Amino acid sequence: MNLKEVQYRFHKELDALYDKEEVDSFFFLLTEAYFKVTRLKLAMEPQLTINNYDPILAALDSLKQQQPIQYILGETDFFGLSFKVNENTLIPRPETEELVAWIISEFRNQKTELKILDIGTGSGCIAISLAKKIPNAKVYALDVSAEALKIAKQNADSNDVKVSFFQANILEIQNLQTIINNLNFDIIVSNPPYVRELEKELMKPNVLDNEPHLALFVDDNNPLIFYKAIAQFAVNKLIEKGMLFFEINEYLGEDMIQLLEANQFKDIELKKDFFKKDRMIKGVKIND
Repeated sequence: MNLKEVQYRFHKELDALYDKEEVDSFFFLLTEAYFKVTRLKLAMEPQLTINNYDPILAALDSLKQQQPIQYILGETDFFGLSFKVNENTLIPRPETEELVAWIISEFRNQKTELKILDIGTGSGCIAISLAKKIPNAKVYALDVSAEALKIAKQNADSNDVKVSFFQANILEIQNLQTIINNLNFDIIVSNPPYVRELEKELMKPNVLDNEPHLALFVDDNNPLIFYKAIAQFAVNKLIEKGMLFFEINEYLGEDMIQLLEANQFKDIELKKDFFKKDRMIKGVKIND
């Protein structure tokens, strides 16, 4: 058996579950990760064989069970950086890259030190990307999950940045105030759980059956529970003219505007993502 025959087997067993282009993408991600064989190399050497096919065939079995390719590989790319991921962390999305890019664009000319807090950091992708791209930033990040924080710390080390991580629950503000102590921030950012239970039927099995529900779902009757807690916390912990950034549920943009207005944020901006969906929002703390 050669690699071309393995590629044929991938299509035979996976084309009913995924697009053909996606199957090819999976196959070449795996050949490059496991065997250092690129798409170009295989095109030039179509009879190429490998000594041990076990890893890629095991990955094929996992893909048949609709496990995410990022979990199979144990890593993914985000904002030009490499991040370890596992079942305790959400897989970073391109929409979240847009949120990071927005923050960087707002502060690219900042000369003085910035203090940034990422709430619900997961794999650490937001915090680490900001620490990497804003050299004068001092970045803090928290998550309720100890297992997620283990991965986030590994990602900070592998990307050669310093981030101060804390385990805390944003819904327990009194405890959080003690952990954060006397710190105040220029930027608070969060991509908290925002998918309502009623939206589960819209989700693909590879997400629904694999990614941590703790980081995804909220009750239908209180979908803004995390946003309310974070906004109230931010009112007290942002400096004057400090900014609060959220990734949001595409269906709740107007609700988020009202929430920020109710917490006295000014210069509120709702922004669409690449797919033209309401996906992120910014508010500025300005004391009247």
